[in-house]
Order: sequence, then C-alpha cells, then structure tokens
Amino acid sequence: MSGASGRPKRFYKAVDVEPREGRYGLLLDGKPAKTASRKGLSAPTEALARAVAGEWEAQKEFIDRHAMPLTGILSASIDGGATLAGECREDILNYLQSDLVCYRAEIPAALAERQAAVWNPYIDFMRSEFGALLVTTSGIVTVGQPATSVAAVRRALAPLTVERLFALRIATAISGSAVLALALWKKAFGAEAIFEASRVDERFQQERWGVDEEAAEREARLRRDFLTAARFLALL
Repeated sequence: MSGASGRPKRFYKAVDVEPREGRYGLLLDGKPAKTASRKGLSAPTEALARAVAGEWEAQKEFIDRHAMPLTGILSASIDGGATLAGECREDILNYLQSDLVCYRAEIPAALAERQAAVWNPYIDFMRSEFGALLVTTSGIVTVGQPATSVAAVRRALAPLTVERLFALRIATAISGSAVLALALWKKAFGAEAIFEASRVDERFQQERWGVDEEAAEREARLRRDFLTAARFLALL
C-alpha cells in the first residue's frame, strides 16, 4: 500500500541484522529484506549492514527511497552481480584513459598552476600505489595512457567485489576521474578534499565570475552523492 505521494507505507516495525552465509542480512520483523529483484538484501560487512539497517529504522509512516542511499547502492550491486562488476571495471578504466587530472589548461597561467598544485599529488599517488605512470597534457591535445599503467590498474581492480566496484564507478562518474576515485578507495586523501580536487576548474571560474545558483544546487547534489559513495566504501 502507498500514500498519495506514491511512496509505500512502512510495513514493518523491527529492523535487525543477522549473519548469513558469510554476509550480514537485513531482517524486517524477523524476515529477510529483499532487493528490487527479490534477492536477499545483505552486506559483506556488519558495519555496512548496520548502516543500511539505520536507514530502514529512520523511515516514518512512508518509505522514502531517496533518504536511503546506502540501501540503494547495496541493492543495485546485489541485483547487478557479476555483469555489473565487469561493466564498472571497464567504465573506470575508460575514464582513466582520458582522466580529468591528466588534462591541464594552457591559459590562464593561474589556473594551470592551481591544477598542477592540486592534481600532481594524485599523479604521484598512482605511481606509488599502483606503479601506474600517467601522462599529462595541456590544451586540446589528447593523449593515451601507457598500456602498462592501465594494466596495473586493471590488476588492482580485478579482485574487487561488485559492491566496491559499483561505489567506485559512482565516485568516478561524479568526479570525472578514475584517479580521484582510486584515491578515495585507498584513503590516500580525505573524501572532502578529493571532491574539491574534482572542482578545481569550477572554483576558478566562480572566483572570477561569481557563483551561479543553479550550478551551486547541482554541485550540492554531486557532493552529497560523492560523500555517500565514500561512506559506502569506508563501510566495506
């Protein structure tokens, strides 16, 4: 049953978590919760399961799916399975080939200097963490990344679970950078700092021309979704 808003009514009273086949399943009134595809809603870690349970507990008379972002990521990961994992892996590698942090401005010089100051530590991180040497360029010239570097990142992604890969793809798409998403995964920098690193160009333009209200609202949504993906990764 749903209300006038189209949201389903809360149909359960108690929310709990139980170990189940090496994972942690969500229980609603003692019964296993289900994903959209009717698969069991379970998490690989108790910490993530408890956080998801908290979203269910926080629902009032009606269930607001928009207020349950961790549930949404987990449920989609479970439903997507191995197919989704493969798609996420390839998407991340595709972003790496034309990564935000590898493309620098030629002019104005102040922007180029700021990009270098913010992004070069991430280039260094890729080398030290994965042995991936990335090529940077400026202007409109496109460059491909060395096959050995792409292969190194592919090896690092190969053993990851679909939950981690899906969250990484979300972070990659929001930031426009596989490098920044990988830094988030490895906790090389704070989540807020990484999001800000993805906004170097926008910050520079704001300082020159001011803040556009519509753009600010869009950025707020992106920040929220990025930090949700970061929290999801931290709970795995």
